[in-house]
Amino acid sequence: MEFPDPDEIAHLIDPQPYPSFARVSYDPPTETLPDLLATVRSELDRLPLDDLEPGATVAVGVGSRGIHRLDDVVTETITSLEERGFDPVVVPAMGSHGGATPEGQREILAALDITEDRIGAPIDARMDVEKLAEVDVGGTTTPVYLSAAALEADAVLVINRVKPHTNFTGRIESGLCKMLTVGLGKQRGAQAFHSTAIEQGYVPTIESLVAAIRDAAPVLGGLAIVENFHEETGHLEAIPASSLEDREPDLLERARNEMATLPEDDIDLLVVDELGKEISGAGMDTNVIGRYRVLNAPDPEDPSIKLIYARGLTAKTSGNGNGIGLADITRRAAVEQLDLRKTYANALTSGSLAKAKLPPVAPNDELALRIALNALGGYDPETARVAWIENTTDLAEFYVSDALLEEIVDDVTVRSRARLTFDDGTAEFERV
Repeated sequence: MEFPDPDEIAHLIDPQPYPSFARVSYDPPTETLPDLLATVRSELDRLPLDDLEPGATVAVGVGSRGIHRLDDVVTETITSLEERGFDPVVVPAMGSHGGATPEGQREILAALDITEDRIGAPIDARMDVEKLAEVDVGGTTTPVYLSAAALEADAVLVINRVKPHTNFTGRIESGLCKMLTVGLGKQRGAQAFHSTAIEQGYVPTIESLVAAIRDAAPVLGGLAIVENFHEETGHLEAIPASSLEDREPDLLERARNEMATLPEDDIDLLVVDELGKEISGAGMDTNVIGRYRVLNAPDPEDPSIKLIYARGLTAKTSGNGNGIGLADITRRAAVEQLDLRKTYANALTSGSLAKAKLPPVAPNDELALRIALNALGGYDPETARVAWIENTTDLAEFYVSDALLEEIVDDVTVRSRARLTFDDGTAEFERV
């Protein structure tokens, strides 16, 4: 596909003055777990490990990206299980991610520094699944799949962060339950889950599948992680399998109260430097940008952002640009980073097709911003409320226009004043 060069579209929209900006820091009160690894060990004692025979194999399901010190948590879990006389094996629990291939899922784990050498245990990345049952969800018959590697073990334990989901809102969202039903379901399980969830709702689908998996597989439970505003571990708790659906809602509420968000809901233009799967399952955290773009799931009421400009992808997302469709405009540099095979594997499995759509592609930053500001209608640099962030996870420091600064000045600290400049069409902030 060929996109227009700057001189082919520059004449369509006249240049316009830009707002003045300030770089601000944002640091709301939060808590950090003081001794993460000691907590991992003590919490494992809450799981029914005494029910296992010496030498029992324990499948440890992991795979969500962007979790603070996940490699340390996994390694400590493996070591602790071995010291208790068990034989752990790590099983990627990430649905269709990594292009729905064993090699791709190993690649994702390696990017998280979860390798056999690092954790001291084998990794079984087979995509094979077994059908455990069929469940009725609101009149829809849904097959229940689980990783064959997990089923071959004597026990299954999952490790995941509990947080607001990027597609829906409910009493159970991202966490241990979803990792069991979607992550360990591999591609077939993830596809079956999403097909029913889109029609009948995510929460009832999760609850029905968790119950079936618990009946058919030796699930111990899992380690639930809650992160704070700075994406550090604020809380870690072991939840036995029998208590998963009862305990996760409380942890979800805690996660929602402490998650990274912007200090203002009403924004005209949000510029995002990078999106990626390690930032959010949707590339950009939909709870930060206020967009789910999922069939039968209304967008959040807040925040309200009129336009989003996505400038590029992270290196760690390895071309998976799922989420670029949440933006209203992007640039050629971002499109050149896309691996459509990985992006489509993710979007087609989840059924969340809008996230893989390609928005209008500008040649560079200068024209992208010219297009975006014009699209706001009645643009005035003195009143435009613009926020410019690195990504939707790192929100401790970012740029805001003067009009937006006036609204949030009591919540942030101004670090410096800045003006927007361009070097061969690429945006840069110059301190003034």
